[in-house]
Amino acid sequence: MALFSPDTKKTTKTSSKTSTSGTLSPAMRKALTHEDGRLSGVLKAPWFSEKALIGTERGVYVFEVPGDATKPQIAAAISKFYNVTPKKVRIANLPAKNVSLRGRRGQGTRARRHKAYVYLKAGDTIALV
Repeated sequence: MALFSPDTKKTTKTSSKTSTSGTLSPAMRKALTHEDGRLSGVLKAPWFSEKALIGTERGVYVFEVPGDATKPQIAAAISKFYNVTPKKVRIANLPAKNVSLRGRRGQGTRARRHKAYVYLKAGDTIALV
């Protein structure tokens, strides 16, 4: 296909993955998209605060996540690494804040952070430590 010609014929190769994706079941398609190593970076660390530790008694666990993580990715990572199925996932965006620097003059900025609240069923637990 030329850039400035009226010919609209596209000559692209199709891989075997894309040609067979129409015949795969939705569960297999989901497994193929999530098993390529992207889920390892979705959960950075568990969030340890007094409020988060009180929530674990009610089945709510808090994790630090990257800013571009989505709810389905977080749910898939929880089910893969902890072998429990989350009931609900909520994401909270914490803004950047100005903090005073004790050893230096002036102020600095604490980075913005993102955390995910993962709700589990009544009998499910996650061992964080």
